[in-house]
Amino acid sequence: MTRAALLVTHTGRRMNTAHARTVAADLLDAGFEVRVVAQEAGEIDLPGVVPVDDPAAADGVEIVFALGGDGTLLRAAELARPAKAPLLGINLGKVGFLAEAESDDLDHVVRDVAARAYTVDERLTLDVTATVEGREVASCWALNEITVEKASRAHMLEVRVDVDGRPLSRYGCDGVVCATPTGSTAYAFSAGGPVVWPEVEALLVVPISAHALFSRPVVTAPTSTVELTLDPFASREAVLCADGRRVYPLPAGAVVRVVRGHLPVRVVRLRPRPFTDRLVAKFGLPVSGWRGHRW
Repeated sequence: MTRAALLVTHTGRRMNTAHARTVAADLLDAGFEVRVVAQEAGEIDLPGVVPVDDPAAADGVEIVFALGGDGTLLRAAELARPAKAPLLGINLGKVGFLAEAESDDLDHVVRDVAARAYTVDERLTLDVTATVEGREVASCWALNEITVEKASRAHMLEVRVDVDGRPLSRYGCDGVVCATPTGSTAYAFSAGGPVVWPEVEALLVVPISAHALFSRPVVTAPTSTVELTLDPFASREAVLCADGRRVYPLPAGAVVRVVRGHLPVRVVRLRPRPFTDRLVAKFGLPVSGWRGHRW
């Protein structure tokens, strides 16, 4: 039976295209059917590569490769998640926190995949709906986070946060982030939220620049329902954004409901290492201390 892989890459840079072509050629040599997103197929331009332009592009594939930065991996996750296909990130960007391998690892990456020498972790996701007076106006999902943010720089939002049907707090703020543990090192971290280990199942709620006495991030149970309600009497429009990629307008009075996603994203691990090591390496943490090594 033919094995299949899907390649998603950021072809805007010449080196990215060269790396993608290398991975595609190695997969073809290993006997894989290689699919490439149609808009990127012309750049890779290899005999045997199959262009695909369909939301179901990952159906039936053994693995999805994402070659680029975290933005490319999030784009690839949109294809991998509904197909329940494992996702392997190869960092060709700057930080690449979600990636499992770096560009220097290309030679052994395809060998390990061909030998099935990898494991798969499941990452918690978010399912989100927005309603106005009971009428649904938006529906989406996220791997990292969703945000409800002000649409205009000139005005703050008035947002009430409810958890499990009970009011928690009300903020005048720039917005609110609801994040997964995977997304705790992204926007939620920049807004002052905690880093949460990926193995911890939880939902994070982080206010953005809140004008309030209580504006601390909170961590809720993975079974919790978080609702963000916009003040219906303030004529301030907002936007709902999922993973920084999908944006939906929100009128005053909208209610955004966030729950654990019904489908996880399956992430490939080649050579599992402690999350602490990844955190230190990606953020360049000063493990010797700011004043130098003392013991």
